[in-house]
Amino acid sequence: MSTGVIKKVAGPLVIAEGMRDCNMFDVVHVSNMNLIGEVIEMHGDRASIQVYEETSGLGPGEPVVSTGNQLSVELGPGLIESIYDGIQRPLDDIMKVSGNNLSRGISVPALKRDKVWQFSASAKVSDKVTGGDVIGTVQETEIVLHKIMVPAGISGVIKEINSGEYKVTDTVAIVEDEKGEKHELSLMQKWPVRIGRPYQQKLSPDMPLITGQRVIDTLFPIAKGGVASVPGPFGSGKTVVQHQLAKWAEADIVVYIGCGERGNEMTDVLNEFPELLDPKTGHSLMERTVLIANTSDMPVAAREASIYTGITIAEYFRDMGYSVALMADSTSRWAEALREMSGRLEEMPGEEGYPAYLGSRLAQFYERAGRVITLGSEKQEGSLSVIGAVSPPGGDISEPVSQATLRIVKVFWGLDAGLAYKRHFPAVNWLTSYSLYVDTMADWYKENVASDWMDLRARVMALLQEESELEEIVKLVGMDALSDIDRIKLEAARSIREDFLHQNAFHEIDTYTTLNKQYHMMQLVMAFYDKSAAALDKGAQLNLLINMPIRERIGRFKYVKEDEIDTAYQDIIHNLDVDIDNIIKKGDD
Repeated sequence: MSTGVIKKVAGPLVIAEGMRDCNMFDVVHVSNMNLIGEVIEMHGDRASIQVYEETSGLGPGEPVVSTGNQLSVELGPGLIESIYDGIQRPLDDIMKVSGNNLSRGISVPALKRDKVWQFSASAKVSDKVTGGDVIGTVQETEIVLHKIMVPAGISGVIKEINSGEYKVTDTVAIVEDEKGEKHELSLMQKWPVRIGRPYQQKLSPDMPLITGQRVIDTLFPIAKGGVASVPGPFGSGKTVVQHQLAKWAEADIVVYIGCGERGNEMTDVLNEFPELLDPKTGHSLMERTVLIANTSDMPVAAREASIYTGITIAEYFRDMGYSVALMADSTSRWAEALREMSGRLEEMPGEEGYPAYLGSRLAQFYERAGRVITLGSEKQEGSLSVIGAVSPPGGDISEPVSQATLRIVKVFWGLDAGLAYKRHFPAVNWLTSYSLYVDTMADWYKENVASDWMDLRARVMALLQEESELEEIVKLVGMDALSDIDRIKLEAARSIREDFLHQNAFHEIDTYTTLNKQYHMMQLVMAFYDKSAAALDKGAQLNLLINMPIRERIGRFKYVKEDEIDTAYQDIIHNLDVDIDNIIKKGDD
């Protein structure tokens, strides 16, 4: 234990002397109020400490005591349905102790020490185990089976293990290693947040994370274990996109980090998530969710730690073999906390005052995502997908945080305020967004959905691109300057925009679309385009093709129920053929 004294206080930064024996990233207790801090810089016996609580009232000469441990999170039963602050303090338990306002220096364990869990052992005495092996389970919620694992770095033979009712700190098993040393295993383990949890092997991102959102799954898919960025100005729908992904993405566990968000927005999340029903199970979405709430008025240092706390919890569930989706809203506020701490450390500023290491810190965070083979003899497959919202000032994505993020992530869902003002949601701009996973997942789509999926997708993208070019001509010389085939292109592109890309998050059927339905929707639009183009060559009248009654049914196909898709599709195609044949006959007459 290293003990020093405060020399200087500058907001959340405290300089302490006499700290020669402590290490980088050690957790320290500052002053007699026991404020929690973390060493972020060392100069001789001087330590720069970022304090995770309000520092008003601190003065020189007060004691600083190092714990000798890094900032760590407690991992075990009780994580699901919890609401934590940026350093994993349970906000509901703190409220019971100190009221509605956070008191300084308060210490409450992250996992409830008095709650009893029913542990069912799956391993037996004399079994050989290694780090990552599952020794038993706890039914944490109705839909989450919490697997109790041997901590990384421990291996040996089980000498004792019992099923029964235990608290998280009780010993449930004893493992003896090769040296004869005995290790007591409890339901809980700890892990330092700034170090990624180990795994055996990282897998190629060659299968999609199905979200049910058409603009994402079809045009700009994210891989299971992939990383995506959602930049957009105020009011463009970042939070609703993340809510939709939390609700519908094929993830077993959701970790939602409100990093520096407005208090009222976090309140909405905290109120809405328990009320949202998980469509797969019918239970509350909270029964597979961990929330980390760090609002903009909380100390900035804790905001900097919050995304590491969140991703460590997410990695823990990934190690159980689950598919985990992590939402970080927003990394811009986290970067602002980084900038403030860097400024107080008097470091040389980079672009727009952000520290020079902004890019590497973002990379350290996003690179912890991935689809992996977990530790342990079972070799389970787990995945951690990360979706980070970015809030560029004024919607300008040329600013440093957006640019540093784009260098790391492989999916960019650019939200457009113009589309949002037109009430087009999700307001993802199809001309600026991209996904670099498309080519690696092409085989999966061909094998699991349809052999011509990628060709259809390419034609849809080409039509949208051509529409953008044709609209420039229309603005200059008017619609009459276009040829008939170009007019049909515009109509097909409008159908893609309004019927396919526009999706109502609050409609019970339209809120989620299966890949099979998305495929049929693309087929219908392209069938209208192909058959109309062929009809024009045979002398059909343009205005009759544009005003075909069947087009309304194509547009309303997104509201067709899942079990009626194939019948409705065949019926629409048949009627489309009949209508076009009738129009061609009228042209011949």
